[in-house]
Amino acid sequence: MHPENVKTHGALGGELPPLELLRSFEAAARRLSFTLAAGELHLTQSAVSRQIQQLEASLGVLLFERRHRSLVLTEAGGVMQRAVTDSLERLRDATARLRATSAPRQVAITSTPGFASFWLIPRLARFTGSHPQVDVRVSATLEVLDLESSRIDLAVRFVPIGRGIGTALFEESVIPLCSPQLAASLREPSDFSKLTLLTVDYPDHGEAPTVDWEPWLRVMGLDQLRMKSTLRFTLYTDAVAAAVAGQGVVIGRLPLLRDLVQAGRLVAPLGEGVASHRGYFIETSRRAAGNPDALEFAQWLREEAEAAQRG
Repeated sequence: MHPENVKTHGALGGELPPLELLRSFEAAARRLSFTLAAGELHLTQSAVSRQIQQLEASLGVLLFERRHRSLVLTEAGGVMQRAVTDSLERLRDATARLRATSAPRQVAITSTPGFASFWLIPRLARFTGSHPQVDVRVSATLEVLDLESSRIDLAVRFVPIGRGIGTALFEESVIPLCSPQLAASLREPSDFSKLTLLTVDYPDHGEAPTVDWEPWLRVMGLDQLRMKSTLRFTLYTDAVAAAVAGQGVVIGRLPLLRDLVQAGRLVAPLGEGVASHRGYFIETSRRAAGNPDALEFAQWLREEAEAAQRG
């Protein structure tokens, strides 16, 4: 190519060629095929060919020797390939570093709505206050989410003790709870038959309304206890709200409801708590291993559970 011809094709002088031309050249030079480069870049073969021609015109040199069914880099093409490959690698490295430093720090956790509402959220300000740069995402659901596909770092699972996976936070005990006003009318266990049972509905499990009561009823010898009426709720949090409002008696899960008991909004009119043989366990996903904030959050959960038990 002669200099005068290069000028008529829009030579860029001291300016750099457009990045898309350099990307196409790098792929074609590496693969020595416009067709393979086009497939890699999701372009047509003719589009890559035109971009290479445009780049050659802007530089005023041939970068490839077109042979029958093959491409060969010219001497100028070899010089250009080394420069472009090195520059693109530097750009990729710099971009990756900048994205890593600017990416938000986040911890994603899933738990039951009851655990989230009654135990986690009242304490959460202590973690966010000491880690203001970390975003915490709480997914409170009865669904057992797959941690990897849901991109969740930690799960607090509520399961029978023998099926717990991961670190145990605490075991559960159960005891009937009601408002102070209703508690005044209870003198002995049989008085529960005069009140309304507040329970969680389990439509997909076919379980009895008193399934959560069974450990306590068994210890108290009240297996045949029947209450005046029943109010069923989809969520345990709603059943507890109804108990606080004086609408009946709910089986209290401790230590989840300990704060409500200590505040006097719910009282245990009869007896002590009974072990339910279920508990809460921290399960950690594979992605959490590379997230220091998630590991620190898990440690914070353990420390909070230990402090609550001491208290």
